[in-house]
Amino acid sequence: MAVVAQSSRGWVLDACSLIDQGYSRCARRTHDAKSHVRCRFKRQCFQILKSHGSVNARAAAVDAGNTELLQKTNKPPKRRKRKHSELNQGEIDAQVFHEKIRSVISEGTTSLLDSARSVGYLTGATDAVEEPLPLEECGLAALCEMAKELPLVDEEEQEACVQSLVDEDGCTSQVDLFSRVTENSTDQATVVSLMGGEYVVPAHTAFLLSDFTRMQPLVNYGRKFDLIVMDPPWENKSVKRSRRYSSLPSSQLKKLPINLLASANCLVVTWVTNRPSHLRCVRDELYPHWGVEVVAEWYWVKVTTSGQFVFPLDSQHKKPYEVLVLGRYRPSADPSMSSSYVPVEDSRLIVSVPSALHSQKPSLSEILRRYVGPEGSCLELFARSLQPGWTSWGNEVLKFQHTSYFTLSAADDPANISGDEEPQLL
Repeated sequence: MAVVAQSSRGWVLDACSLIDQGYSRCARRTHDAKSHVRCRFKRQCFQILKSHGSVNARAAAVDAGNTELLQKTNKPPKRRKRKHSELNQGEIDAQVFHEKIRSVISEGTTSLLDSARSVGYLTGATDAVEEPLPLEECGLAALCEMAKELPLVDEEEQEACVQSLVDEDGCTSQVDLFSRVTENSTDQATVVSLMGGEYVVPAHTAFLLSDFTRMQPLVNYGRKFDLIVMDPPWENKSVKRSRRYSSLPSSQLKKLPINLLASANCLVVTWVTNRPSHLRCVRDELYPHWGVEVVAEWYWVKVTTSGQFVFPLDSQHKKPYEVLVLGRYRPSADPSMSSSYVPVEDSRLIVSVPSALHSQKPSLSEILRRYVGPEGSCLELFARSLQPGWTSWGNEVLKFQHTSYFTLSAADDPANISGDEEPQLL
């Protein structure tokens, strides 16, 4: 059950089950054979068993209303001495923003956790998987850099900007991932060999592996999307220190061709870090520049398998939530354009156990369905994974599709792989 609980305050999601429902039917293809397999995302990636920092476990328990854990941690916490220093303007802005939304986060999370626990979820009763996490080394971005040396597809070839993942002979050797949109139009997920690695590609999905300078094939794809979700590579000090990925300044983000990709009234959803400057950038710079009207602000609340906040709610360093800014693309001033769409409620919470893998966000497909309609066409920008029924773009778009993140096993009955259900599409 991917959506475990929901109310007027928001939703509790089982993020791992959300991934798995796209792989209820899966086949592995090689050059000369096809075999059916069971495919599940590795459970240990979502085993966040305790709040970060044992010193703050009691505070996290109080914030999340976990009385059982509170009894276990009812010891005076050790406090580290902190040198007194004046807050800079960014820290002051962050504190003001936190105080503004604190009650929404605290009260809403407590209510949603109660609903989830009533059905036996987030109680801490989980079968721990002892296997280590998959290595997160990914060379896709480097390959995109190398692909820049290849000539651009000329105008005469732009009509052929789409290709099938698997040809009639079941081969993928001639697939050009960097200058053409690749489609898996079959009714089942497919395990294929690409660029010397093995990847799982969901059913009815399309993707383009490229960086910011090579987006033209996505534009030439010719689709207008009713939902665009993006997780931009925001500039910050931790990214520079870790060198996990290259960041983009707002001046570059403004160049995203939203007007060429969005249908009228397209719902645009942007993940934002907790820096107020990034939130202001989205609301005051990017959305107005793209012609997007802000309609709501949601919060992703990260909890452990016991329902604790992963960081204490009032932590000065890291908060247990992230922000999503939702807006509607308005290419004209005609007010009648928005009349047929379900209004997006403000200040909703998405509560889930986060992935231990860096920058892997929960799928929003289930909860956004009602705001774009069941036949809505969906796009994810700066994607690091694929979703059934979606188009995805990014220079690491296949990262979390590598088979090292999945548990694959032989399926005895190809007609009943994890049930008889078709992959659910948005």
